[in-house]
Amino acid sequence: MAVSCSSPSSELNPVIKSDVSFSVGTYLIPHPKKVDKGGEDAFFVSNYNGGVVAVADGVSGWAEEDVDPSLFPRELMTNASNFVGDEEVNYDPQILIRKAHAATSSTGSATVIVAMLEKNGILKIANVGDCGLRVIRNGNVILSTSPQEHYFDCPFQLSSERVGQTYLDAAVSNVELIEGDTIVVGSDGLFDNVFDHEIVSTIVGHRNVAEAAKALANLASNHALDSNFDSPYSLEARSRGFEPPLWKKILGMKLTGGKLDDITVIVGEVSGSCLKYKPLRNDAV
Repeated sequence: MAVSCSSPSSELNPVIKSDVSFSVGTYLIPHPKKVDKGGEDAFFVSNYNGGVVAVADGVSGWAEEDVDPSLFPRELMTNASNFVGDEEVNYDPQILIRKAHAATSSTGSATVIVAMLEKNGILKIANVGDCGLRVIRNGNVILSTSPQEHYFDCPFQLSSERVGQTYLDAAVSNVELIEGDTIVVGSDGLFDNVFDHEIVSTIVGHRNVAEAAKALANLASNHALDSNFDSPYSLEARSRGFEPPLWKKILGMKLTGGKLDDITVIVGEVSGSCLKYKPLRNDAV
């Protein structure tokens, strides 16, 4: 899908700030054992206002209850997409999460992040759980969301059950973006396997947002499959006191390796024109 439109130019009068929006690329790689059903992540991209991006990561534990973990996040993202322009939402990602959650009837649960860009450059973010977002400016990460968790590997999550988090538990933040900034949004399959400095170098090395999203997803996938890679996930596990399997311990080896998971990556570059969407993988929820 490509959307074309015109926007005010500031070339003749640099004092006038033109409207900003996203050029967006996406890529999704399912867990190796979940390829047949497309994984349990879901996402959507909208060109409403300056642009809206969102990711939901289904909680795989529901499979033990004979529930498809992909249904809840997919319905949640479909509902969020439908409510983007709702008057009650009023461009507030926390309210968008509330309405989408209330309208979701599937059994299950999911972590979720929503980022909404106003045309004045203000990016509004609401996050429940361990999906994440980075803002990159001039080769540096200037904003990084923090995961919310009950304990290691147990993130906050929206749920179909009464026990669980709600939109009120979302971590909310705002940041003013300028033309040339890049945002990277993804499920924990990205951030558990790729360090921030790798994200920055990948973004710097790919001017095309679709290719950047693909490169980041492939990097995360390669790290996840590498039992010797000292990933962000293994570093965090060691810091929490987790130890390697006994055979590794006997050999004096430390706990290493990536984390196999669904990997969703959205890369958005801030520009002065309307959103142009360049999907490389399934973009429908």
